[in-house]
Amino acid sequence: METHAANDPSQPRDISEPSQSSLELERFSYDDGIVRLFATATIIWGLVATLVGLIVAVILVMPELTNGLPWISFGRLRPLHTNAAIFAFAGNGIFAAIYYSTQRLCKARMWSDVLSRAHFWGWQLIIVLAAITLPLGYSQGREYAELEWPIDILIAVVWLVIFGGNFLMTLINRRERHMYVALWFYIATIVTVAVLHVFNNLVIPAGLLKGYSVYAGVQDAFMQWWYGHNAVAFFLTTPFLGLMYYFLPKAADRPVFSYKLSIIHFWSLVFIYIWAGPHHLHYTALPEWASTLGMLFSLMLWMPSWGGMINGLLTLRGAWHKVAADPVLKFFVVGVTFYGMSTFEGPMLSIKSVNALSHYTDWTIAHVHSGALGWNGFMTFGMLYWLLPRIFQTKMWNDKLVSWHFWVGTIGILAYIIPIYAAGLMQGLMWRAMDDTGNLKYPEFIEITQSIVPLWWFRVLGGLLYVAGVVMMCVNALMTWMGRPAKYEVPVHTAPRLSKTYKDEPAPKSDLDDVPVLDLAKKVSVFAKMGWHRRWERLPVTFTVLTTLAVIVATLFEVIPTFLIRSNIPTIATVKPYTPLELAGRHIFVSEGCFNCHSQMIRPMVAETKRYGEYSKPGEFIYDRPFQWGSRRIGPDLAREGGRQSSYWHWQHFEYPDVVSPGSVMPSYRHLLEDDLVFEKIFPHVEAAHFLGAPYTEEELTQTKEVAFRQAEQIAAEIVGQGGPPNTFNKQAIALIAYLQRVGVDLNRTETPAAETPATDAPAGDSPPAETSTDEQPTPETPDAETQEAGA
Repeated sequence: METHAANDPSQPRDISEPSQSSLELERFSYDDGIVRLFATATIIWGLVATLVGLIVAVILVMPELTNGLPWISFGRLRPLHTNAAIFAFAGNGIFAAIYYSTQRLCKARMWSDVLSRAHFWGWQLIIVLAAITLPLGYSQGREYAELEWPIDILIAVVWLVIFGGNFLMTLINRRERHMYVALWFYIATIVTVAVLHVFNNLVIPAGLLKGYSVYAGVQDAFMQWWYGHNAVAFFLTTPFLGLMYYFLPKAADRPVFSYKLSIIHFWSLVFIYIWAGPHHLHYTALPEWASTLGMLFSLMLWMPSWGGMINGLLTLRGAWHKVAADPVLKFFVVGVTFYGMSTFEGPMLSIKSVNALSHYTDWTIAHVHSGALGWNGFMTFGMLYWLLPRIFQTKMWNDKLVSWHFWVGTIGILAYIIPIYAAGLMQGLMWRAMDDTGNLKYPEFIEITQSIVPLWWFRVLGGLLYVAGVVMMCVNALMTWMGRPAKYEVPVHTAPRLSKTYKDEPAPKSDLDDVPVLDLAKKVSVFAKMGWHRRWERLPVTFTVLTTLAVIVATLFEVIPTFLIRSNIPTIATVKPYTPLELAGRHIFVSEGCFNCHSQMIRPMVAETKRYGEYSKPGEFIYDRPFQWGSRRIGPDLAREGGRQSSYWHWQHFEYPDVVSPGSVMPSYRHLLEDDLVFEKIFPHVEAAHFLGAPYTEEELTQTKEVAFRQAEQIAAEIVGQGGPPNTFNKQAIALIAYLQRVGVDLNRTETPAAETPATDAPAGDSPPAETSTDEQPTPETPDAETQEAGA
């Protein structure tokens, strides 16, 4: 094997000469420069993501630290933390793994160095844009998809066109005929993330950094959690499984335990995972059939997930003695173990009775972090420690520091998740606790929150330990990099180009040929040898198409009924669009990230209806873009907030939340009391909502500013009448108050006509919600021709 100095333009970057025959050896080298870039970015963003997470954890127990500064409030920093952890740290980690392993598995350099660099710098640009826009309050308000539409377009181009195109062309130009199992998972990652991202982020722009989802209410919730759950599946699971299948056998110097189990693991995971998203919406206004389907497929998902875990751990057969001495293997073993724990717990949480207790509590937070810190974090650390000496062509600076990182990180994970599991259980049990008289045992929400604050302090301790481990890795990586050679050696490899006249091996014969059994049994035995799959592994385009079909077909089984069966969402005659001022207030609600703490979904449970009021109906959300059902309750649910408190109470609550509600962990939002509301900027919001079907009047469309101004003056007058300050009509808080006073009031509006048909999901004897079938009344979400023309 020859070697050359890296960065020497006189040396070959790929094939030296065109081949004269398929058997002629071609010379090529691997592009490890791109791996070094992504590995370095992984380390840097890993430190940033975990530090922001630690800051968020501290702010939660000490909200006064923000001192009313909006860009460091919990609502804005929490999505920054999740995006940094998922797309910056984990994203760069999987790119480093893919660029390193794909070249080796294909015996080919990446198809285009230019596209590789465009991918790296384009992805870092996306991360920087996210780091700027999210703290400034530019957010779609959809978990893990908060970035606004111009950045979403950039993501689609960088992911699908640049990264996906470069990867697929590398597969096509490979010199290894069979695609190894890791490549299957990379293919599934690329195509599925592209599909999820594009269809979840279809919006109508209402300005350069604001867009309104084309989906509303129930449908928006369905699409969001189809995306959200499968972002976990195909961004945080499948690429890491590919990583596991490549790097774990390398580190253990053992082949993968079972090839057949790999095939079963891959296809069952790809097909089943995509169905499971609705389990995030149990007991909500989502149709019952969709929720049940999500639960059933989530339970089935347990089997392929554990198939992968077993395949990973049994790969270490005969090599367990190495685990005791090799910290890289320790990271992998603990990472795979956390994968097994998370994929056991996930299906368990999808069971409705369990979900009724766990949903909206910190139990979900503990579950997510056991997977993120244990599975994604430790697999990435193990990969980096295996890679760094190889890509920097020197020894690891300090092996003992690697071991210290492992133990400190492991203790940190346990110190984090154990108290949060306890906090989640406490929340769920205390929320639903009833006394002997049939009333809530803990009617004050803040009382429950304060009881778990000490457990949140343990989370801070756990997070601090985990960050300390990441700092150790940063120091070790920096010192290793400083010990690199003056010039990297670039090995030159040789391999023949794939023959175009290759003929598949003959189909395997049945082992039962000489046994007196039915022909069907012989065919089954041949099928079980999986020769058919070996043929697929030689066809990257076919394999990609089949993977895409598996994902799309499974998706359509849920999407089509959700969108086409109108009885899923009976409309309510009394539900009207938000006024221009309320729409502006809703935009502020979303921008401030209030959905990170407050849900707007009362589930049909006794404890919830006693605490919050009438349970939520699907027809209440037909103008909600995005939906705001939330996934967590740090503060109380707001689904029936309208009219509960005076406008002046809200005004005071924004300024001094802990004074108005002693014990509150909500930060001050006094900037909303100081910043002016620009009435001229409300029209694009109304215009976009109208284009999407909201039936606004001619006055609201042509005199939006004046209509909003009048309502603002009314609320300002109410505040003065309630003892508040004068001249508040032009402040942002007034718009937010207008929205909060509107939330949930339409259901029982008395001045509107009575319902033509009772709601199908209302229990007997319940108060009539005035829901009607959409077959009897025009659907507000579907604009008629005249409306569309006016909106356009």
